[in-house]
Amino acid sequence: MKQLSVFLENREGRLSDVLRILTEKNINILSLSLADTSEYGMLRLLVSDPQAGKDALRENELSATLTEILAVKMPHQVGALEKILTVLCNAGINIEYMYALCTGTDEAALAIKTSDPEVATSVLERAGVEFFG
Repeated sequence: MKQLSVFLENREGRLSDVLRILTEKNINILSLSLADTSEYGMLRLLVSDPQAGKDALRENELSATLTEILAVKMPHQVGALEKILTVLCNAGINIEYMYALCTGTDEAALAIKTSDPEVATSVLERAGVEFFG
């Protein structure tokens, strides 16, 4: 699944600019994560049309890139996240970051950026993990 990543100056109105641009292009935000420091922020979004979102943001002079992430389904059970992380760890795959996904269902879901998405997908599939997208 493609994630839209936007590098933002940490100043008033920058997030609003991104949201306005995506709204004007009729691009729906499915999930997001925002991390910041005192000077900048990294906005990560799953959107209805990642390429159009990237293009629209760049047209408005915002730094936007597309990144491959895994969108995995998880049961609402104790230890479900630990199972997924153990499978990746045992395969020697580093998790660069992750965040919860909003899916519109009762299922739990997670966006995971790994050091090797192809191998991560393969080992998780063998472990019975289901994916979105």
